[in-house]
Amino acid sequence: MHIEFVEIANFRKLLSARVDLSPKTTLFVGANNSGKTSAILALRRFLTPRRCPFDIHDFTLCHLRTLVDIGEAWLQANQKGDEKGGVAELTLDPWVHALPTLDLWLQVKEEEVHRVRDLVPLMEWTGGRLGVRLRYEPKALNALFKEFITAVTEANTMRTAAAVAAAAKAADAASTSKLTVWPETLVDFLTKRLSSMFTIRVYPLDPALLANPEKLRAVPQALSATALPIEGDPLNGLIRVHDIPAQRGFGEIPSGAEEEGELQTSAGGTRLSEQLRSYYAKHLDPAKGPDPMDLEALQAMEAAEDAFDLKLTESFSECFTEVEGLGYPGVSDPRPRVSTRLRAIDGLNHSAAVNFEVDVISDAGAVAPLLLLPEGSNGLGYQNLISMIFRLMSFRDAWMRVGKASKGVEATSIEPLHLVLVEEPEAHLHAQVQQVFIKKAYEVLRRRPELGESDALRTQLIVSTHSSHVAHETPFANLRYFRRLPAGMVAKVPVSTVINLSQVFGEGADTEHFVTRYLRAQHADLFFADAAILVEGPAERMLIPNFIRAHYKVLHQSYLTLLEIGGSHAHRLRPLIDHLGLLTLIITDLDSLTGTGGSSVQPALGASQKTNNVTLKTWVPALDDVDALIGAPPAAKTITDASDTLFAVRAAYQTPVEVTLPGATTKETAYPYTFEDALVFENVDFFAAFAGPGLNAKFRNAIANGGGATAIGTRMYNELKGGKKAEFALEVLMADNFHNLKVPQYIAEGLEWLQEQLKKKQVEILTTAAATAVPVAAAAGLGPGGTP
Repeated sequence: MHIEFVEIANFRKLLSARVDLSPKTTLFVGANNSGKTSAILALRRFLTPRRCPFDIHDFTLCHLRTLVDIGEAWLQANQKGDEKGGVAELTLDPWVHALPTLDLWLQVKEEEVHRVRDLVPLMEWTGGRLGVRLRYEPKALNALFKEFITAVTEANTMRTAAAVAAAAKAADAASTSKLTVWPETLVDFLTKRLSSMFTIRVYPLDPALLANPEKLRAVPQALSATALPIEGDPLNGLIRVHDIPAQRGFGEIPSGAEEEGELQTSAGGTRLSEQLRSYYAKHLDPAKGPDPMDLEALQAMEAAEDAFDLKLTESFSECFTEVEGLGYPGVSDPRPRVSTRLRAIDGLNHSAAVNFEVDVISDAGAVAPLLLLPEGSNGLGYQNLISMIFRLMSFRDAWMRVGKASKGVEATSIEPLHLVLVEEPEAHLHAQVQQVFIKKAYEVLRRRPELGESDALRTQLIVSTHSSHVAHETPFANLRYFRRLPAGMVAKVPVSTVINLSQVFGEGADTEHFVTRYLRAQHADLFFADAAILVEGPAERMLIPNFIRAHYKVLHQSYLTLLEIGGSHAHRLRPLIDHLGLLTLIITDLDSLTGTGGSSVQPALGASQKTNNVTLKTWVPALDDVDALIGAPPAAKTITDASDTLFAVRAAYQTPVEVTLPGATTKETAYPYTFEDALVFENVDFFAAFAGPGLNAKFRNAIANGGGATAIGTRMYNELKGGKKAEFALEVLMADNFHNLKVPQYIAEGLEWLQEQLKKKQVEILTTAAATAVPVAAAAGLGPGGTP
């Protein structure tokens, strides 16, 4: 048995999204504020509601208006004073499309059917896909209605009294200020009463009615009006959930924390010492259900208690004698006695319960006594790694009821499914350690003899991350990309969708192998960036980021990923970029040939030349004729999606340059072949005087020998065939007047286009958030900063 996928609706940024889960490890990736945390939180809220209760901000923003409208309708019905008092409107119908839901779809084998008997929708179901809906809904509409009306009535009474008092003191300007009294709307009411008024109910779903997502949205099946919830908690005994949150609180122990009793044994402890105490209390404490193996420890503790009691009696005897001198105790009064109770766990209940050994060599070269560092003095990375691994071990052993926790527990009572949620494991971890963690985490969760590769008891690990190192150590099939969608695309507010990257390249595609290896080698941030720039070679890779830093402020402040991919391979990333909906600029070379299949040649118009660049031929602008490529307008170099105004791909390649050569008075047209000669033609005076070696020296000589733009271009074209382009770029980068260089026109046009697209994306997100969130928040009584 395992969770095949979940469909989350009306929960924060996830208006309606399907999240496929791998049988073992699933990785959530995506840019900031893309919904990864919302998905993790939804699983926590619905599957562990006692530990993680809902709040009003968990409703998707666009639905708060619905709740406000329901409250207003109730108030109007109550004011009319009809014989039903508004009861006729007390149905779930107006609520349903706004209520947070989690559809849980399981794959269940025939021999496991007895485990899910309470969830089975049809008598003839014998295994396979099985679904249930967990919906967060009002416990009792009558009670909610009455409490809301009462609260609003009392608030209105307060407002009326305040208005009367203000009128009586009209001379006092301060008294004319508006009095804000809770509640103003139903949303405002629920900010304080949500947990007491709402509950999670579970409904069976029909696998035959399951619908595939449409475009970017899941399509959860509608429940019938007569659907009844399943009694009790049908998931109890079926799924065990553990989680490691993103905020783990490492660092110094607060001063006085130990004296104030803050170092307590708890399952949610952040420090290793706290986790050790919790683990010991659950699985090792000999005082809980002792067995023959614990006799020696129990005898030792009892002997210690007796010895300590004797010592205490001797120490306090003088004090008790002094008290007796005051007339107490009398003949019949009970006499005081001091005794102790020792517990093994007390030995771990202090901040130095865990230390780290430091090897020391004496002056003579011999090994000196070990030095001990307290837990808080170790590096944050090591603390985080050790803590997470130990916590995973604790989760596993708690699920399997290891040690003392197994007392009175039958094997059949162990939940068949263990779901573990880990947020941002990369915090404080070195890159290599991040890679080790994601490769080993699942193994740790399965390292028990009864687990291993067995599928009788299944573990599913879900990890959210912002780390490319973590992402690249995980197969594409296990990645789930959370993509931000602008307001107006599928809803009135910005929301997110989830893309299953196992479906990007198809089955056994060679392209997937290339992309996987390439991204792993590059450690690219494709999955976390706002936009991507694909460049041709090392010179562009080094110089374009500096052009951006010097001339394009918006791009410099944006989260861009720049990949050196080459024109012959950039098209391999097309399926991935299309699925990610990632804004992309491709800076590539014209790669002109003397006809189809001919030899490489310097570009020229009217020469029947073709391009050898696969990206230009097959992706964008999908042209192979050099004359057509040179004459293509900007619109032809851009691919846009009519349904997604923020996703586009643009190609930038060499175009003719109008150049005035040193000593000349008229302009000539030059046709660059690659980035380097385009940069020279745009900055011919700079390179005519630049004293750099290698290609720079050859370019300087080519300009000095003159003969016109065509002759100079031919010399540079020949020198580039065997020249060291990376060395050329480094020399240029070190030039004192580098910031005075003019960006090649074709690159400048591409960067300006990308900058405008990112500005539009920022405006789209900011203006729609301001236009939709503020009025709703004000109506809901949330105030500034209270928008979910």
